[in-house]
Amino acid sequence: MVNAWATAQQVIDTTGVTVTDAQLAQAQAAIEVFSNRIYPDGERMRTRDLYWLGQAVAYQAAWLVGQFGLETRLDATQIQQDQVSSTLTGDGLVLAPMAARALKRVSWMRSRTVHIRSAIEGAGPIVGDPVSDGSDDHMVWAPYTGGP
Repeated sequence: MVNAWATAQQVIDTTGVTVTDAQLAQAQAAIEVFSNRIYPDGERMRTRDLYWLGQAVAYQAAWLVGQFGLETRLDATQIQQDQVSSTLTGDGLVLAPMAARALKRVSWMRSRTVHIRSAIEGAGPIVGDPVSDGSDDHMVWAPYTGGP
């Protein structure tokens, strides 16, 4: 039995590909590297994140079956041979495309953009041009008192 976010049966159910325990362990190790989380860390994770990590491991394991020499590949973004060239994404040689999509859905792998409300947000519309001298009639001004 391999300690992984997916089982061999889940790989079959998700992808239709049969994998060995060794391939499942390799997939788990790769997803741990890309997700920056290790397997026993599941107690602090949400159910949704665990689901997507399981999907990532399943797709990675299925993808591994068709790969050769994965651990000895060069890190390249463009390959050219016999008048044929390929341009790959940064992780295209080591991470399955569907595993990469599943990892993008894990909460800590998403955008870290934080919306900060402005001081006047929710205060209603500003009438006129707020920076012109003529708009002083519409704005309430108060001196800064230096406290909260």
